[in-house]
Amino acid sequence: MGRHRQFDEGEALEAALSVFWQKGYEGASFEDLSQATGVARPGLYSAFGNKEALFIKALDLYDARYMGFMSEALSEPTSLKVVERILQGSANIHTMDSAHPGCLGINGALACSDDAEPIRRELIRRRAATQLALRKRLERAQREGELPASVDGATLASFVMAISQGMAVQAKAGASKKALEGLVEYVIKTWPSASR
Repeated sequence: MGRHRQFDEGEALEAALSVFWQKGYEGASFEDLSQATGVARPGLYSAFGNKEALFIKALDLYDARYMGFMSEALSEPTSLKVVERILQGSANIHTMDSAHPGCLGINGALACSDDAEPIRRELIRRRAATQLALRKRLERAQREGELPASVDGATLASFVMAISQGMAVQAKAGASKKALEGLVEYVIKTWPSASR
């Protein structure tokens, strides 16, 4: 009976994350994943399960390592600071490495076949949870009198998420960090305020 090659699962997961971030869920083949991790397909299956399970684990790693700024931003003292931190963090993460620009969650779901529907739904679920948390924070700012009573918290949260996600798409298409920061600056300058 042959011996299975030993490998570091953490390193393999990091390599898989890089492939998924660069190529998206469906664009990443098992051959790509095997080459990047240095682990043959049976070893990847044994360690992580199928491709969907490997992607979810890579997505969890991505969230833990790179997306903490989203939840941290919610504790900022004003809605303006919340949004500035979210959008500046987005600009940073979307442009931090030219090998995989954009956002893993957006890159992973822009084009999904019927076979990848569970991945698309999982990515939608995660984005919706983030948007709901932002909505609640903005509604709190409104109750505290910081945002005008006329502002709809749900629409405003959706707007911020659309800007962040649009920045990811633009970064994937080659937009520079400076260009994305221009968008952040514009949003900050036009942010609603109870004093305006």
